[in-house]
Amino acid sequence: MPQPHDALDDLLDLLDLEQIEQDIFRGESRPSIVPRVFGGQVAAQALLAAGRTVPEDRLAHSLHAYFLRAGDPGAPIVYTVDRIRDGRSFTTRRVVAVQHGQPIFHLSASFQAYEEGLDHQGDMPAAPDPDTLPTAAEMLPRHLPKEVADRLAESRSAVDLRYADTPPWGSVGEPREPRSQVWFRTNGKLADDHLLHVCLATYVSDMTLLDSVLLAHGRGGWAVGDVVGASLDHAMWFHRPFRADEWLLYDQESPSSSAGRGLGQARIWTRDGKLAISVIQEGVVRVPHG
Repeated sequence: MPQPHDALDDLLDLLDLEQIEQDIFRGESRPSIVPRVFGGQVAAQALLAAGRTVPEDRLAHSLHAYFLRAGDPGAPIVYTVDRIRDGRSFTTRRVVAVQHGQPIFHLSASFQAYEEGLDHQGDMPAAPDPDTLPTAAEMLPRHLPKEVADRLAESRSAVDLRYADTPPWGSVGEPREPRSQVWFRTNGKLADDHLLHVCLATYVSDMTLLDSVLLAHGRGGWAVGDVVGASLDHAMWFHRPFRADEWLLYDQESPSSSAGRGLGQARIWTRDGKLAISVIQEGVVRVPHG
């Protein structure tokens, strides 16, 4: 298994897209715990491609995305950026990710020049101090077979992920409140680049958001194999400045699951109590038959 800092370097290399033509970029993939490209990777790469076509003084403030097809981790992904609008305050981009001649992912992203405005937020929820919690890598061997635990730990080794409570794969058969809290930060310092930090937060946001759906039904998830699923759509709003290399609290819940789909919604807070990001995602969540 790569060391945490080496894993972060590998992830940063993954996000360093090759520009092959104006507004066209190519990204590589890496293996996931499932036989397809990790959704957070595609979303982060697409957002980075969009951001590469936007003036530096315009910061990402939202994204809306659809996962159309399972990505092939053995093939590169081509990202084509469409410059929808360049206004006085806002810039809009549309990105289509293509593999083997077919679109696998579609993203719309909006960027804004900084301006002063009305400012309010709710209260940050209570959560244990991240320094008192075990890392996900320390928790995994307690609940999963070694091979599965090693694969999951390796896929997340660029990020220090700490569950505030027992994750779904540690409480199989025990339905409970559909809410989950996870602290996260990258395993290493990052450059002072706003786009890089929002892309890394986007990458991590797809790791655990549907856990709250699983908790409601006592299911362990993809690592256990008692459900199958995939992300369908994903939306994020970036409210206030944050750093992905400093502790962020991912407070997640599921208000509904039905018709083979589960909805997760979340807020991401800085350690000092600022609401940084709001996230909503729906995914396929099916119980395998036979």
